Formats: sequence, structure tokens, C-alpha cells
Amino acid sequence: MSPPALAQSVVIPQRGDARGQLAIVELGQTLPFPVRRVYWIHDATPQSERGYHAHRQLRQLLVCVAGSVELELTDGKSKETLRLDAFSQGVVLGSGVWRVLRNFSPDCILVVLTDREYNEADYIRDYAEFLQAFPHA
Repeated sequence: MSPPALAQSVVIPQRGDARGQLAIVELGQTLPFPVRRVYWIHDATPQSERGYHAHRQLRQLLVCVAGSVELELTDGKSKETLRLDAFSQGVVLGSGVWRVLRNFSPDCILVVLTDREYNEADYIRDYAEFLQAFPHA
């Protein structure tokens, strides 16, 4: 048995015809939580590194709607590196997952939908504190 995935992969349904395509994210279908906040990261250089934190409770769906980005994820024991490079694929990250975002393509636009509004107290920005808050035997 392989260890549990640190992120849940989500397929973003596409509908369209000769006029163009429509990507659909719906609560209860592709999105397992109601959205309270939406933001996007853009104009990050390929050398940029973002993240370096975990959340105590927040859940989020990340979708790279243009370009690509790598996510390095760990729960303190297991580690995964994912590449987001298709607007038809997303990942849901829950609490207790340390994340680093890197290797942004110049055209990257990463959209993030969250189940909570911004709350600095929900962030764990120190890796040692993260390991204490989410111990894994």
C-alpha cells in the first residue's frame, strides 16, 4: 500500500464548441468546500519561491490556468512534488501540508480558491513549529 497522497487531484470539467471552451468548478462536484476567498498569483519569475508555510485549518483548490508551477508538499514524513500545467487539473490541499511553490513559468497564473477568509493565525510559517503542530509517527 502506498502512503496517502498529500494533495487530492481534481479534474476541472470542460465544455465547449467551436466558439471556445468553458472550465467549470462547482461546489459538490469538483470543489469539496464552499469558497470564501479567491486569489491568483501572476508575474512570478522562474526564480521566485513562494509558500514556505502550512495552514492549521484552511483548505484550498489550486488551478494553474496559464503556464506552469511546481508544488513541493510534505506532511513532515512523506514528500511529493507536483507540476501544475493544465487548466483542466487542480489539487486540493488541506491543513497540515507544508507547501513550497517554485519553477514558475513566465506566463504562470495560479488561481487559488479557499474555504476561509485570510487569517494570519491560521498560517504556520516556521517549519519546526509545523512539525510540532502536525506530528507524524
